Amino acid sequence: MAFTNKHVRLKKELRLLDVYAIATGATLSAGFFLLPGIAAVKAGPALILSYMLAALPMIPATFSVIELATAMPRAGGVYYFLDRSLGPFFGTIGGIGTWLALILKVAFALVGMGAYIALYFPEIQIVPIALTIAVVLGLINLLGTKKSGGLQVALVFGLLCLLLVFITSGAFSVQAVHFGGFLAAGFDNIVSTAGLVYISYVGVTKVASLSEEVKDPERTLPRAVFLSLASAILIYGFGTTIIVGLVPPEELHNNLTPVATAAGYAMGFPGVVVLSVAALLAFVSVANAGMLSASRYPLAMSRDHLLPDFFRRLSRFDTPFLAIAATLAVIILVIVLFDPVGIAKLASSFQLLMFGLVSVAVIVMRESQIQSYDPGYRSPFYPWMQLAGIVMPMFLIFEMGLVPMLFSSGLVLFSSGWYLVYGRHRVIRAGAIYHVFERLGRHKHVDLDSELRGILREKGLREEDPFDEIVMRSQSLDLKSACLFEDVVAKVAEKLRTIIPLTEENICRQVMDGNKIGATPVTHGVALPHFRSDKVDRAELFLVRARQGVTVSMYNPLNYQEEGSEVVYALFFLVSPDHNPTQHLRILARIAERIDEESFLEEWHQANDEQGLRQSLLHDDHFLNLNIRAGHCTGGMIGQALHDLPIPKGCLIAMLTREDQSFVPDGNTVLEEGDRLLIIGDKEGLASLDKTYAVD
Repeated sequence: MAFTNKHVRLKKELRLLDVYAIATGATLSAGFFLLPGIAAVKAGPALILSYMLAALPMIPATFSVIELATAMPRAGGVYYFLDRSLGPFFGTIGGIGTWLALILKVAFALVGMGAYIALYFPEIQIVPIALTIAVVLGLINLLGTKKSGGLQVALVFGLLCLLLVFITSGAFSVQAVHFGGFLAAGFDNIVSTAGLVYISYVGVTKVASLSEEVKDPERTLPRAVFLSLASAILIYGFGTTIIVGLVPPEELHNNLTPVATAAGYAMGFPGVVVLSVAALLAFVSVANAGMLSASRYPLAMSRDHLLPDFFRRLSRFDTPFLAIAATLAVIILVIVLFDPVGIAKLASSFQLLMFGLVSVAVIVMRESQIQSYDPGYRSPFYPWMQLAGIVMPMFLIFEMGLVPMLFSSGLVLFSSGWYLVYGRHRVIRAGAIYHVFERLGRHKHVDLDSELRGILREKGLREEDPFDEIVMRSQSLDLKSACLFEDVVAKVAEKLRTIIPLTEENICRQVMDGNKIGATPVTHGVALPHFRSDKVDRAELFLVRARQGVTVSMYNPLNYQEEGSEVVYALFFLVSPDHNPTQHLRILARIAERIDEESFLEEWHQANDEQGLRQSLLHDDHFLNLNIRAGHCTGGMIGQALHDLPIPKGCLIAMLTREDQSFVPDGNTVLEEGDRLLIIGDKEGLASLDKTYAVD
């Protein structure tokens, strides 16, 4: 299979439905189809309560993972979060350990099908079947995330339909006597059983390792993960209630097919068949989701030089070919050589440890006060939510006993050894923890801020960011002759002081100080001077076109010594409120994105007036010009006030040009023949206007 060495980003192919299906599919398997019978031995009918208690530690873990994933949507999930917050040592532990733990879960799911297959074919060998399914899933993953995501949607929704049939039909046959002595097992047994069944929920956050491939991750990830967690809690709550209510206690204890047994009581033999099919769908689903998630860990670690470079190579399908192949190979070895059922249960304690560290990561990222740390979703009740996310997993690990703790310690030691022998000499990166240290008088790692700024640029603006409005109310200056940056700053300051409550001296000082410390980006013949102020209420932008160029002195930010100069032809002065630094950075990133487009400088130089300069900064698909003239489909607008026009929601008439004079209209402005409207807004609304008025 052909592949490339290019360090490119994975395609964003996963929609809300795909992400929900992957997260849900990684959750509903052994926890529902195998564990209730084992949990009943210690907790009795209170296993229902154990399942509900087990969901509690997932809440802070889920909030923390979503915050980190929307701030840093990159392949690798837990590895990437720990690496960028606590440094590559903890990142290596999280990456290798979670990769191996996920592999064990996949192997566990494939072998775990044996109990249900044995109901009908007791003589069949499960290992060959597990290996065959593993290879098929590996091939599907190689063909692209979209195809494996499509398979996941089909598997999960088939599973959910069958579970709905089971719960609704079983509700009519529940025996109240089975709930007698509900709390007889005692608090300790109920809590320790919660530690056992906690593994039922951990899959819901594994989708974070695919965040780089999610469309609009800031909106999609929170919705999908919360929906998945809610679905899991409801299914485990109602499902275990039905199981306990249908199956006599003596038959439920240590029953490895509790759902099929319960279905037999409710629907007879057809129910056993239907729920056995549901179990097989669940096991294949969790195996597919686990393989999809696990393969992104070698990819992410290879990008950061903590694993060999070949793991980051992408196939012609834009999938991490060798990372998937390595994941599949290890899954096959585990199935053939070990007992994955026993080992996977031990690996759950390691995943609990990782959830605790993820909560630590959120605290570190927030306290680092890196301005470019800009999550689309922020965990509520900070830092108490994170402190609970640290304490509760540690408590459950302790409740699970000595052997799981030793197993987790072994994974930590192995990962630490790999970092010390292989990774330590290949990375110079440090985590956000050093930004916390910097506040205490130590040093920080500046590359992290640059990396997060790059992520900001990829994510783009948010719906609430008024970029179009800021551009449309901006003032401009058109320079005919060459001049120095200092002279331009003085002219801009004279204009800016009329729209922001700062003196010319203050504006000049802040812009020049920013230039000396290297805070003024200069690229592609464009400079972006910018600063924030607590005296400014809203962001303001000032445009400067320099036909003959402006010479900008470049300084060494360490010693403030001049190191040369650059000539630029466009300058964008941005001033924003001090209380919203991340919006300030997103606006800068959006301007930088437009500057990088090949069409920008040509459109900039060809603009005929101030409105043309503004339009050259906006995307073509974010604004629309309407010429009002008789005999055209826009002729019906003549004589109408703007507030009477059928403008789609999300669109705004930003500028009106009349007799070569442009101004911002209000709702009472009446349109005249020859008027030209500039409308800004979302793509759908503008496309609707374009179609209605046949814009030419």
